[in-house]
Amino acid sequence: MSSPTTGRLAKLTALLALDPADTFVLYALAQEHAKAGEHAEAITFYDRTLAADPAYCYAYYHKARSQQSQGDIAAARQTAQAGVTAAHRAGDSKALGELSTLQTELAEA
Repeated sequence: MSSPTTGRLAKLTALLALDPADTFVLYALAQEHAKAGEHAEAITFYDRTLAADPAYCYAYYHKARSQQSQGDIAAARQTAQAGVTAAHRAGDSKALGELSTLQTELAEA
């Protein structure tokens, strides 16, 4: 029997086949992989999300968290900085606040 995560991944993969540049589906796939502890796969999907839409601010946040989970603090810091820049550009004050908090946390790591 498959796990709920496996089922969601299969459904999301099928949706992605219909539109390989669908940022919502790419982001959802990244989130599912991250939730399963598959951070390398998650980062790949966060990167694809950001390639399709560089203003998808929460992809930066969660990509940095996945990088942090892998122990790559330097990469997480770079991603958080890129996210802060993107959030400024997009005028997304909520994402900006969360990314700035993450940046502070990573600076202390």
